[in-house]
Amino acid sequence: MRKLQVDILGLSTSPHTNGAYALILYELEGKRKLPIIIGGFEAQAIALKLENIKPPRPFTHDLFKNIADVFHLHVNEIIIDELHNETFYAKVVCEVNGEVHEIDARPSDAIAIAVRFNAPLFVTEEIMNEAGIKEEQKEEGEEEEEEMLPTEDVAPVQVSPNLRFEELQAALNEAISNENYEEAARLRDEITRLKSSS
Repeated sequence: MRKLQVDILGLSTSPHTNGAYALILYELEGKRKLPIIIGGFEAQAIALKLENIKPPRPFTHDLFKNIADVFHLHVNEIIIDELHNETFYAKVVCEVNGEVHEIDARPSDAIAIAVRFNAPLFVTEEIMNEAGIKEEQKEEGEEEEEEMLPTEDVAPVQVSPNLRFEELQAALNEAISNENYEEAARLRDEITRLKSSS
């Protein structure tokens, strides 16, 4: 299992998802981004730490850090290592008294813990290949050609899977260039569904 180190690019929200946020991770040695949809509480826990804002009372993740410090537990790294049915899974790799343990966690909780321990974040190459999105660089003159293409397609009676895939890929690229990562994550999942059904 090859691991790729990632870091947090940011959090974005949208009125379409009932308080959910898109957490955007990016490859340190690559050009892909990985959006993960997380809940509002976890997004707040991550954002507060990133902004170095200390809440008046400890959040759950702060409590975990305080307990870990008392018992000399060190978080070595976080690995997002599985993706099933559009759900990501992570492991918190901890060490205490020289023993290393891998603890199953939601990626949002694992990342909220990682930012408190300054622990590195990793994603397996398999997951980045499956769910990562890459911003395609346009070549000079390409944009002008795109604008001159006809905007109306053939009547939508029956859209072939290949045409549907191309449309989704184009929409995905546009969402990435507009930094609408939540829409990009939705489109990525739609493309994955289309690939698995064909």
